[in-house]
Amino acid sequence: MSTKPPARRHRPKKVIPILPSRVTVEGLDRAPHRAFLRGLGLSDAEIARPFVGIASTDARNTPCNALLGRFAQAAGEGVRAEGGVPFDFACASVADSMSMNHGGMRYSLPSRELVADGVEAVVRGHAYDALVTFAGCDKTLPGMMMAMVRLNLPSVFVYGGAALPGQWHGRDVTVLDTYEAVGAVMAGDLRPEDLDELEHVCLPGLGSCPGQFTANTMAMVSETLGLALPGSATLPAVAEARLPQARAAGRVAMDLLNNGGPLPRELVTRKSLENACAAVAATGGSTNAGLHIPAIAHEAGIRFSLDDLARVSRRTPLIADMKPGGRFLAKDLHAVGGVYAVLKALLARGVLHGDCLTIYGTTLEQALRDHPGADGEVVRKEPLLATGGLVVLKGNLAPDGALIKVAGLKAMRFEGRARVFDSEEACADVVRRRAYAAGDVLVIRYEGPKGGPGMREMLGVTALIYGQGMGEKVALLTDGRFSGATRGMMVGYVSPEAALGGPLAWVKNGDRVVIDCARRRLTLELPAAELARRRRRWQPPRARRLSGVLEKYAAQVGSAFRGAVTHRGGKGT
Repeated sequence: MSTKPPARRHRPKKVIPILPSRVTVEGLDRAPHRAFLRGLGLSDAEIARPFVGIASTDARNTPCNALLGRFAQAAGEGVRAEGGVPFDFACASVADSMSMNHGGMRYSLPSRELVADGVEAVVRGHAYDALVTFAGCDKTLPGMMMAMVRLNLPSVFVYGGAALPGQWHGRDVTVLDTYEAVGAVMAGDLRPEDLDELEHVCLPGLGSCPGQFTANTMAMVSETLGLALPGSATLPAVAEARLPQARAAGRVAMDLLNNGGPLPRELVTRKSLENACAAVAATGGSTNAGLHIPAIAHEAGIRFSLDDLARVSRRTPLIADMKPGGRFLAKDLHAVGGVYAVLKALLARGVLHGDCLTIYGTTLEQALRDHPGADGEVVRKEPLLATGGLVVLKGNLAPDGALIKVAGLKAMRFEGRARVFDSEEACADVVRRRAYAAGDVLVIRYEGPKGGPGMREMLGVTALIYGQGMGEKVALLTDGRFSGATRGMMVGYVSPEAALGGPLAWVKNGDRVVIDCARRRLTLELPAAELARRRRRWQPPRARRLSGVLEKYAAQVGSAFRGAVTHRGGKGT
């Protein structure tokens, strides 16, 4: 891809205020501050220049983070080339990969807030003038975008990129294949030695999971919102163009600073948020977008919820054949034009707002004008579904809403008897022993944002179910959340959550549950009088003893319906 920005849209040049960083370096009483900067090796000339924060989740703790330090250094080169001074720093990250299937997963969603809060603290504490952010794993992407919108400084977001798939028996494979293969071994459908072989080849190098899972979904959101450089979301992590792209991000950050924007809150508007929802729906993206898009909106002071996602998804066709519900990976989408190929197809169908801005200040419609359209395979000319790959369900079990990914589903309706579990572990034990039957609706409750706390991801359980060949023979219903890699008859994000007395708390073993994706309904087949009786008799479970991060998170976090956010949000735009 070209790293040269297009001509900027003709806009009146804004009056740029005094740089925030000058408060740290100008004046007699700032002599100690300047001394600290000289300790970093800065000259007098450099101290007089704009200061640009470069935030990343660089770490050698997962493959998705391990390249980010190199990319951050390249961005610094771009900043210096345009007359700025880069200051790089790293934020803590918790990857779903290593926290899966145990109590560590309770820290995954809260880490989104840690990333956003950490960037805010450093940027405001050190008074930087602009910002470049890098992220590679599920919660770090929305965390960085939330920080950008909260701070509203000239900013560029850069995704670290997806890993390339492995090869096994002549086909592309990912970590999802290994998750599901565990279930296949338990079911006797795969040999343990085959699983061992798959485990060794499914992730051949660095980068994030390569399907349209949460990281790639949120990378697509970053481009669609205009917070990222066009073409950056689907470029593989190990591609040669990654370092030039990172340098370009540094140069663009300086251009935004010198030209007064567009700033993040000019890019993140109700219209652009609807565009982001359309991109997710059109690609069968991660259900976690239902948490993260409202959270990004919240930072701009825009009220956005599952209802908004539902409205947009209903008018948006599923046009990209992406895993886990489809056939293709991020690298395949990149080869046929990337995110903009999807957006151009949506614009042609009239479901996209073309007047939203890109990071270069042009309109989205202008940016898409000369871009390749649908290729017919990865991005289909004829939709796979008339409506989007995500469906919001409502009913007496989810008055506020629940989410299911319907991309790839063979049936849109399921009816069965509830088997109730008050924790993920209790259900996982039954699934491992295959002590459940076709027609069951496995209910996992008290795993919501407050009840968990932390709203654990259930890929470990859902992948076992699918790997055991039961993905659409049973249903799973939870106030927890799912991985972007989850597929099957899996309904999550049920709101209100059980710990707050939501209807999921009243379900008993043997109750009949109906999941009707076509009618967008989730119902417990009981008379209203019986539901009212159960509600009156319900007692909250004994509160788990908490401390530290989880204690603070449980005290502050709101409903999944509005993004599971932890503060009052930004001022309205």
